[in-house]
Amino acid sequence: MWVIKRSGQREPFERSKLVAGMSSATKNRPVSQEQLEAVARSVEESLRDTVEVTSQQIGLAVLERLGELDEVAYLRFASVYKGFEDIGDFQREVGLLTKTTEPKRKG
Repeated sequence: MWVIKRSGQREPFERSKLVAGMSSATKNRPVSQEQLEAVARSVEESLRDTVEVTSQQIGLAVLERLGELDEVAYLRFASVYKGFEDIGDFQREVGLLTKTTEPKRKG
């Protein structure tokens, strides 16, 4: 599987790079190395049938899974992946995260 970077450069997919990026996002969080490896495997398997995949597709797949695993790690990863520039970017993302994780109230 080949990854097409934002610059247009192509390189082979490396699971270790994926794990390294997630490790940075989960530093000092209650997430084990085994959980990161499982997320990386899941992302790789979900994209495996594709010959070429964009770094954006990989980033979104990671975000989806990190959101389920650890919300702080999700925000850390999102801040780098989405290039947050100010507190408003964090606020917007927290709003999106909250909206997707809180159950709807019946009333």
